[in-house]
Amino acid sequence: MKILTSSDADFQVAFRELLGRGKMDIDGVSNIVKNLLDEIKEQGNHALKTHIAKFDRWTPSDDQELEVSVESMKQAYENIDDTLREALHLAYDRIESYHQKLMPKSWLDFEPSGNILGQKVTAVDRAGLYIPGGKAAYPSSLLMNAIPAIVAGVEEIVVCTPTPDNEINELLLAACHLCGVTKVYKVGGASAIGAMAYGTETIPKVDVITGPGNIFVATAKKLVYGEVNIDMIAGPSEIGILADESARADFIAIDLLSQAEHDEMASSILITIDAALAVKVSDEVEKFLNKLSRVEIARKSIEERGAIIVTQTMKEAVDLMNQIAPEHLEVITHNPMDLLPAIKHAGAIFLGAYTPEPIGDYIAGPNHTLPTGGTAKFYSPLSVEHFLKKSSIISMSQEGINAIGEACALIAHTEGLTAHKESVRIRLG
Repeated sequence: MKILTSSDADFQVAFRELLGRGKMDIDGVSNIVKNLLDEIKEQGNHALKTHIAKFDRWTPSDDQELEVSVESMKQAYENIDDTLREALHLAYDRIESYHQKLMPKSWLDFEPSGNILGQKVTAVDRAGLYIPGGKAAYPSSLLMNAIPAIVAGVEEIVVCTPTPDNEINELLLAACHLCGVTKVYKVGGASAIGAMAYGTETIPKVDVITGPGNIFVATAKKLVYGEVNIDMIAGPSEIGILADESARADFIAIDLLSQAEHDEMASSILITIDAALAVKVSDEVEKFLNKLSRVEIARKSIEERGAIIVTQTMKEAVDLMNQIAPEHLEVITHNPMDLLPAIKHAGAIFLGAYTPEPIGDYIAGPNHTLPTGGTAKFYSPLSVEHFLKKSSIISMSQEGINAIGEACALIAHTEGLTAHKESVRIRLG
């Protein structure tokens, strides 16, 4: 891995290049995706079948074949190894428990005048989950998207997943059964996003779409936003690590590679105050690389978007990491909690040497659907909030409107809205 020193004359130029990591060229595929969405909107299932034949290399014989049967999901769950089933249940319980703590509550505030102000929190009626499929399916993504929706109280969950050559991952089906999902459709890419956003003869229109995907999925989500709500526009995975001399080089190296193996566009960046550690980590990365099943992907990611930065102080290291605003941030220092107040921007923060990022991917409890590409500066992880909406509650008594009504009418008058003004004044006693 390349090692940069913050005091180098050309450091700022190199750092700016790192900040541009893995950004997707959504504009470059917008026209293609828009055409696909238009076809779904206008032709429904007919367009779906055409797209499946083109992109997934099989043709559904009828509308019914688009849907996965509840029985096949139940059978997949029963067929998995007992130990794996127990692991899925453990993950489910921990994810559920964490997200239950995030649930906002409805509330009412009763003023002495008799006025009532408040907020009503209500789940959306139907949520659509996009789960990448085929041979490289990720049941963990199903758990992380479905469980917050369940906790939020969503009445119906719709899942779309691609099935290249009409093959579907059995473990994904098992996870669907565990979550009680009964509507799963064999369609992927932008077509799936369009089907859930607009509805077809088979796939119902949803209110919100969540879940990861490639550039075509991300672009489709962006284009249908407003027709439905979405979670975020997520890009390639990334990890940032803050470390001092107490950190183990082999821990850091394998953690950097845990993201690099995801995608050639993934970003892995270590910032440390220890120059000796930087060299050791670079050496450990090389040792680990050839042991990986996805060595070519990981190597390209590390070579093109990986970096080790050596700073003079930990404050400087934290400041640089806040500019990066990584999806995942590990803090491996003597006292990681001491740095927590200074960390402003990160999707998820992993504190301590024994908290590797993959523990958050699967089983810790917090959601692994996180903002990428620096958007942690203004986006939050997927949570129950994405499946909820809030309504303001206002109730005025005669005494209450008498107390504040004239001020309201005056503001309306200054804005030139006569009916607004009179709507209040006519009620004043």
